[in-house]
Amino acid sequence: MVSILSSFESRLMKLENSIIPVHKQTENLQRLQENVEKTLSCLDHVISYYHVAKDTEKIIKEGPTGRLEEYLSCMDKIQKAVEYFQDNNPDSPELNRVKSLFERGKESLESEFRSLMTRHTKPVPPILILDLISGDEEMDTQEEMSLEHLPESVLHDIIRISGWLVENGRNQDFMTVYFQIRSVQLDRSIKGLKDHFRKNSSSSGVPYSPAIQNKRKDTPTKKPIKRPVLIPGHEHDLRVKHLSDALGDKHGLPAGRDDVFDIEIDAYIHCVSAFVKLAQSEYQLLTEIVPEHHQKKTFDSLIQESLDNLIMEGDNIVSAARKAIIRHDYSAVLTIFPILKHLKQMKPEFDQVLQGTAAGTKNKLPGLITSMETTGAKALEEFADNIKNDPDKEYNMPKDGTVHELTSNAILFLQQLLDFQETAGAMLASQETSSSASSYSSEFSRRLLSTYICKVLGNLQLNLLSKSKVYEDPALSAIFLHNNYNYILKSLEKSELIQLVAVTQKTAERSYRELIEQQIQTYQRSWLKVTDYILERNLPVFQPGVKLKDKERQMIKERFKGFNDGLEELCKIQKAWAIPDMEQRDKICRAQKTIVKETYGAFLNKYGNVPFTKNPEKYIKYQVDQVGEMIEKLFDTSA
Repeated sequence: MVSILSSFESRLMKLENSIIPVHKQTENLQRLQENVEKTLSCLDHVISYYHVAKDTEKIIKEGPTGRLEEYLSCMDKIQKAVEYFQDNNPDSPELNRVKSLFERGKESLESEFRSLMTRHTKPVPPILILDLISGDEEMDTQEEMSLEHLPESVLHDIIRISGWLVENGRNQDFMTVYFQIRSVQLDRSIKGLKDHFRKNSSSSGVPYSPAIQNKRKDTPTKKPIKRPVLIPGHEHDLRVKHLSDALGDKHGLPAGRDDVFDIEIDAYIHCVSAFVKLAQSEYQLLTEIVPEHHQKKTFDSLIQESLDNLIMEGDNIVSAARKAIIRHDYSAVLTIFPILKHLKQMKPEFDQVLQGTAAGTKNKLPGLITSMETTGAKALEEFADNIKNDPDKEYNMPKDGTVHELTSNAILFLQQLLDFQETAGAMLASQETSSSASSYSSEFSRRLLSTYICKVLGNLQLNLLSKSKVYEDPALSAIFLHNNYNYILKSLEKSELIQLVAVTQKTAERSYRELIEQQIQTYQRSWLKVTDYILERNLPVFQPGVKLKDKERQMIKERFKGFNDGLEELCKIQKAWAIPDMEQRDKICRAQKTIVKETYGAFLNKYGNVPFTKNPEKYIKYQVDQVGEMIEKLFDTSA
C-alpha cells in the first residue's frame, strides 16, 4: 500500500509540474487577449470621436424641427467629442471642426426656441380674460381658471431646449428672447381687451368680435377646466356687459354714462384686473421654462412694458383730473375714485404677483395710489373752498328764488362721494399729519369724511346767505333760502348723507328744520303790509246806528283800497316765484291763506255792511273765499 501510494504521489507531482506552466501560459494569453480587446475598444472609442462630425453633420445642418430628441442626442455626442479633443489632443484639426459644429447646433437650437415661441405665442382673447377676471363669481370654488398659453407638445420641446441650453450651452440669451416675446404678447392681450371693451361699451348694438372666433385654437383652456361653451357674438357681448355691470356695482361706477372718458375708466379698471391675472399665469408658465435662479429677474423684465403702460395710463388719468381741478370741474375728478378704490382692492394681489421683483417695480403701484390720493384730496379741499367763494352775481341768481345751481351741484358731488366713503376718507387721512392719522382706521376715516361734508355744507350755507342779499325783496330772499335749505335737508334724508353728517354733527337735521322755519316766518312778514290795513287795532270804534263822519268814511275806504292793492300786488309778484317742493308750497300757502282769510273775514264782517260809500263794489272787490283762491295760486306761474 505504501509503495502504491508513493507511486501515486510521484505521478501527481509530475503531472502538477507539467500542468502549472501550461496554466500560467494560458492565463497570460487570456490577459493578452483582454488587453487587446480593451485596446481595440479604446481605439474604437477614440476613432468614434473622429467620426462624430461626419455622422452628425447632416442632422445638425437640417436643424431640430420635428426631431428634437435625435438632434439633442447628436449635440450630446458633439459635446463629448469637443471635451475629448480638448483634454487629449488640443491641437487636432478635428477639435475645430466639432467645435464649429457644436456652435452651429447651439445656434440652431436657439433659433428653434425663438421660432417655437414666436409661432405659438398669441394674445389671449378678450373673452378668456373676462372669464379669468370673473372666474371667482362664475366658476365653482373648487375649479381654478387657468390658461394654456402653448400646446403641450410645443411646451415640452421648449422646456427640453431651454434645459439643454442652460446645462450644456452655458447660454442665457434664450431667456432674453423668452421675456421679449412673452412681454409683447402680454401687452397685446391687455390692449386687445381694452379695445374690445371700448367697442362693446360704446356701441348700442352687438358687434361681432373676430378675436373670439379662434379662441379655442389660439389659447384653449386646459382640459380639467369645465367652462360653458360660449358662441361668439351676442352671448359674449352679454358677458362683457354683465362683467362691466358687476365691476360697476363693485366699484360704484355711476350707471347710464355715455361719456367717453367714463368708458376709458371702465376699460382701465378691467385692464388692471387683467394684468394681475395674466401676470400670474405668465409666472406659472415661466417657472417651467426658465431656471429657478433666473425666474424673478426674467419675470420682472417680462411684465415691465405692460406694467409701465398701466402706470402711465393711470398717470394720464391723474393728469386729466388735475386739469379738471384747474377748470373747477370737480365732478370729473370723481373718475379717479373708482380706479383708486379698485387699485387698493387689487394691491394685495399685485404685491403677491410682484414678489421678488426689483424695488422699482414693486413701488410703481404704491406711487400711483399715492398720486391719486393726493390729487383726490386736493380736489376735495378745493371743492370745499370753491363752494365758499362762489361769486354773488345777479345774473347767476334764479329770478324765481328756486334752488341755486351751486346747491344742486354741491349735493350731487357729496352724494357721489357716498359710493367711495372709504376711498375718500383715506384720501383725507393721507393728508393728515396728526398722530391719529398715523393709526389709520375705518372709523377715523369715516369721521374725517363726516367733518369734510359738514365743512362743505357749512360753506354752502354761508355762500347762500351771501347770495340771498342780492335780492332786493326780503321775502324773495327768504323763499330762496327756504328752497335751498329744504333741498339740502331732503337730499340728506334721501341718501346716507344724513347718517354720515350725524357722525360729527348730531343736530344737523334739527338745525336745517329750524332754518327752514325761520325763512317761512320771514316770508310771512311780507304779508303784514297787506293785513296791517285791516287790523282792528288800527281802526277807530264806530257806534252802530250812528252816522259816519266824512273822515271815518274816508279811513274805511283807504283801508279797503290799501288791502286790495297790496293783495293784488303781492299775488302778482309772488305768483312768479317758485317753491319746487309741493308739500312745502302747500304748507306755506295754507298757513298764509288762513291768516289773511281770518283777518279779512273779520274786517269784512264788521265794515262790509257799514254805509261808508255809495259804490261798495269799488272797495269791496273780493269776498273771503276769493282772497283764499288768490293765495292758493301763489308760486304757480301756470295758475
